[in-house]
Amino acid sequence: MSYSVGQVAGFAGVTVRTLHHYDDIGLLVPSERSHAGHRRYSDADLDRLQQILFYRELGFPLDEVAALLDDPAADPRAHLRRQHELLTARIEKLQKMAAAVEHAMEARTMGISLTPEEKFEVFGDKDPEQYAEEAEQRWGGTDIYAESQRRAARYTKDDWKRITAAVKDWEERYTALMAAGEPPAGERAMDLAEEHRRHIGTWYFECPYEMHTCLAETYVSDERFKAYYDSMHEGLAAHLKDAILGNAARHTE
Repeated sequence: MSYSVGQVAGFAGVTVRTLHHYDDIGLLVPSERSHAGHRRYSDADLDRLQQILFYRELGFPLDEVAALLDDPAADPRAHLRRQHELLTARIEKLQKMAAAVEHAMEARTMGISLTPEEKFEVFGDKDPEQYAEEAEQRWGGTDIYAESQRRAARYTKDDWKRITAAVKDWEERYTALMAAGEPPAGERAMDLAEEHRRHIGTWYFECPYEMHTCLAETYVSDERFKAYYDSMHEGLAAHLKDAILGNAARHTE
């Protein structure tokens, strides 16, 4: 059995344009052509595409992927072992990154140069330094912590007012979206997830999509984050997590 380029694109979650490019550079040349000259892919071609996408997901450039797959000394089991080792290492790294991000978020207000009266005016009954000591002890040496601390130390009372106003506005719009029954995979929800990511990057620390998805996991796994988001609307934490994952997927295909 063979498959058209459109079918393969659908199976693999890539674009037809990507498959054309892989063909043009010799990375994935379809085994057959129809009488009309259209590409037809075999099961072996699909196996090779799976290997390509594994390595691409791990960050390998296309020329290195080609070299790995065309190595005559390698066999399929060797590829699987290598990918398992790389994925395991990546999972460990991402778990550490997610933990660092979580605690950097808790400590994002370290160094705020506000008087007690100003802090109360800006943050109301929320204590902006509730987890600051714990975060400094555990994560004070991380780059993310240092960046969030440097930025926070520069902000004035007016800056913090703008930040809290932006957060409140976003929360109201996301709550309204959920009340209207919008799904997390909908454009409106994913657009608000993108706004959420950009807010973090603008005010606290750089937040690429991979980091944002790690952070999203903490919104349901950490009871403090979950309680915070679910207090706005029941189920908002899980809804936001799915919207963040969907938004990352549509920007990284």
